[in-house]
Order: sequence, then C-alpha cells, then structure tokens
Amino acid sequence: MKNLTQLLSIFLLVFCNAYSQQEKGIIGTDNWLNSWTEFNPDSKEYAEATEILTGNISADTKLVKQNTYKLLGNVFLTNGATLTIEPGTVIIGDFKTNGSLIITKGATIIADGLVTDPIVFTSSRSVKKAGDWGGIVILGDAPINKFGNGASVNNDFRSASYDHISYGGENIESNSGILRYVRIEYAGKKLTNGNNFNALLLAGVGNQTVLDNIMISFAAGNSFDIFGGEVNLSKAVSFKSNRIDFNFNYGAQSNLHNSLAVRSSYISSPDGSRCLNVASYDNDKGDIDFSKKQTAITATNITFLTASDDLETEISMGLVKEAIFIGEYAELDMSKSVISGFNPAVLFEDKIRINSESLARVKFSEMYFNNCNGNIFIEYNTNNEDLESWYGNSSFFNVYSKGLDAETFIDIKSSRKPDFRLRINKIIASNKY
Repeated sequence: MKNLTQLLSIFLLVFCNAYSQQEKGIIGTDNWLNSWTEFNPDSKEYAEATEILTGNISADTKLVKQNTYKLLGNVFLTNGATLTIEPGTVIIGDFKTNGSLIITKGATIIADGLVTDPIVFTSSRSVKKAGDWGGIVILGDAPINKFGNGASVNNDFRSASYDHISYGGENIESNSGILRYVRIEYAGKKLTNGNNFNALLLAGVGNQTVLDNIMISFAAGNSFDIFGGEVNLSKAVSFKSNRIDFNFNYGAQSNLHNSLAVRSSYISSPDGSRCLNVASYDNDKGDIDFSKKQTAITATNITFLTASDDLETEISMGLVKEAIFIGEYAELDMSKSVISGFNPAVLFEDKIRINSESLARVKFSEMYFNNCNGNIFIEYNTNNEDLESWYGNSSFFNVYSKGLDAETFIDIKSSRKPDFRLRINKIIASNKY
C-alpha cells in the first residue's frame, strides 16, 4: 500500500509538471483538435443537396443528418423561431446567390454537433476556394457602444424588414443558441461595396449563447467577427483566413479562451490581416457613445502562429504582419498565450498615448513571444523602448525566444492531425527582449 501511494504521488508530480509546462498557448491533456476538425477541407466530398433553404424561416425547423441542405441566397431565421441542426448535418452555401444564414434578433440556432460528428457549413463548388459563399450571421439584443444601442448589418441583404438585419439592445444575458463542434469552410463572399462577408458574425450576442469548438477555415473575410455584446468563445480555430482571425469591435465584452489562429503568408490579404484586432470603432467614432463600455477583451491560453518554411524571407518580402492590433479606447488583458512568427508581435494604434492609463488598459502577462521580428510597438514608430521596458519587466513573467517551430510545438507538420500545443522541455526562453 505504501509503494502504491508513492507511485501515485510520483505520477501526479510528473503529470502536474508536464501539464504546467504546457500551460501557455492552447492546452489540454490530449489534442482537442483531433476528430472534429479538418485541416484539408478540399479533400472532403459531400453529397449533392437534397433540400433547399431559401427566403424566411419563420417557424421552428429541424435539419437532419440524412439530408444535405443548400443555402440559396440570404436565408433569414425570423419570428423568434428555433433552427435545430442534427450532429453530422452538412449545409452548403450556394456560390451564385451568395448563400448565407442570418439568425435575427429573438431567433435561436441550436447547432450542437459532436466531437465525432461535427456540423459542417461549406462550399457548393467542386473546386472550393475562399469566398465561395456568404457566411453565418447571428444578431442579438445585447448592448453595443453606439448611440441608441442599435445598428444594422447590410451585406447586400434583400430583407423585407429592418428587424431582420438589426442588432443591439439591453439584454446582456440574451441567448441566441448553441454553436458547438461546427466547421465553417470557404465563406466570405465579396460584396458589391468591395468588402467581404465574414465567416461568422456575432453582433449584439449575449452571454448565454454557447460558442465552443468552432473551426473556420479559408475565409475570404474575417473568420470570427464580434460586434458588441458579451461573447464567450472557447476552443475556436481560425485556419488560414484571408483577413482577421478574431475581430472584436463596437463595445464587445468578451472572453477568448484556449483558441488557435494559424496564418499563411501567401493567403493573407495585404490590407489589415492579423490574428487579433481589438477596437472600439472602425474609422468614424462620431456614432460611438463613450459613456458606454468600450471594447474589453480577456484572452487566455491562445496560440497565434504563422505557418512558414522560410519566415525570414517572407518577413523581408512584407508578407508577414503583426499578430495583434489594439485600437484607441480598447482594452486587452492577454495571458498564458503564445505568439510565434510575426512582424512584430503587437502593434498599438498610433492614436494611443503611452502612459500609465493606456498601459493599464493593455496587459500582457505570462506570455511566450517566439520568433517575432520585434515584440510590442506603436504603429509607425520603430522606437519601442518604453514598451520594451514596461512589458519586459520580470513581474509580468513574459518570455522571449527564437525557437524553431518544430522544436516549439508538438507536431504542426501533420496534415491530418496537427498538434499546436507547446512541446515539453524543448523551450529555451528568456524574460529579456
């Protein structure tokens, strides 16, 4: 009995030590990316559509696995209806009509897949490309930071009612449903104004909405777009997006946990491509009510990575940009995360004055900055001495390294089941720049 107790103690010690060494970046005792994700979606073939979804869905509706559905044009879930989607169901976005799904205020989507049977939204084309169809829009009645606490989305929508495209309200705890074990592939169709759909837009969504284990791959627009509301995202994956992986704006109060963004230099757009964008407004702040809460994001156990075989050359060619951009009046508290292979790791908007007030709004602690061409800078300013001194303070426990990806991550070369967790006992790091 004594020997058993000793063996158990040793096992727990080793286990806890191993787990603690992987506490930065995405975490888990096993690789949670297995089974439900797909890093080669072009290799997957799905059956032809057997059912068409079009126009308005105004009554409770269920989509079943035995059918394959096509989104024809802008499909609105209205009238407080609930759309339930069985695990394993495939929904195809039509290329010619910009197929898209819009969950209006008061309506609910229950897309609750399984780790062994995820729900898939994908392209209708035989040769799939980013931007083949529109995307998914969920509109809620949680607060935003604009005057009047309301706004609308108009992605070339043909809607009979303003209520179908409006979002925002007073209900922080509103519930728009569940997205769990869901893949969204090749979304982001170009709009007539030159912008793009975003793969998943969450506008004014409340904190009772369940959002975890969602993978967005090859989006031509942003992957995850969060406008206002109070959104909690966990185990969210953005893979080789053309634009921004995680975009928070208009007073979003959000938690992002245990999530991953993998960028490719040759896919990224030259305009505003980055892993994380935290802002309180876009270009015009005239409609922003600064008496309200501005965007505030807490991000923990995040991994941001540029997948490259020749990072130095790609940086010199201007193909690699910053991982994180922080706008004026926005807040970010980021910890226990990995930023690997960017130019630089973080940029502050040039409107931000570097003082105690602004530094209190932007926190980086227990971070692992790896293989970045510079770490934290102000936009258009190559002198980062103040920021280097502040975030390089040992009290923040940030570390810096120039490790190779193969030595840093468990297995990012696997085309089927990559593992982006940190390797154990393979990291040589310093708390100095």
